[in-house]
Amino acid sequence: MADDVIPEFPLFPLGLVALPGELVPLHIFEERYKTMMGECLESETEFGIVWMSDDGLRDVGCACAIEQVLERMEDGRMNLLTRGTRPFRVVERQGHLAYPAGIVEFLGDEVDPVDEEVAATARAAYADLVKRATDRDPEDLEQMGAYDMAATVDFGLDAKQGLLDLRSENARLALVTRLFRAATKRLDFVDRAQARARSNGKVRF
Repeated sequence: MADDVIPEFPLFPLGLVALPGELVPLHIFEERYKTMMGECLESETEFGIVWMSDDGLRDVGCACAIEQVLERMEDGRMNLLTRGTRPFRVVERQGHLAYPAGIVEFLGDEVDPVDEEVAATARAAYADLVKRATDRDPEDLEQMGAYDMAATVDFGLDAKQGLLDLRSENARLALVTRLFRAATKRLDFVDRAQARARSNGKVRF
């Protein structure tokens, strides 16, 4: 079996999409997932979050590492802080363990250099959105890739899965640019609507 194909990889189907670099807090309460996380903690290994969408379990997910055990209760329940690490594809699901698992293939990117103009456009759109939403400039902007930027914005799940499915950083940068600009337009719309509501529909000078 190839080095990037791993059998018996723990899988956690959830109603969310994780991205590489994203912090994901989890509350673990089901017995099978208590067992899973206990083994991951003991062996210091990753597990995979896969989106359980309305259309079923997606093939491409994101591996996660446990960064911190925030709380461990007497009955075995846990509050964990995890971080996305790398995308994978589920090749085959396996049902012989005490928790969901599968044979997974870790996914690399196409070998294409990052287009600096595309990257600069994405970072400008991200900086504009962050400034409008928080009144602060983003830190370490020049070091941020598409995943880094997207991990800090609450997109819809379809958009996040779309990012995870792409195997080109240039394609991801182009997609996040469109997403950031759309989010900025929504902020503008909300600001204008609130201004109209405050003025009872009249334009004030």
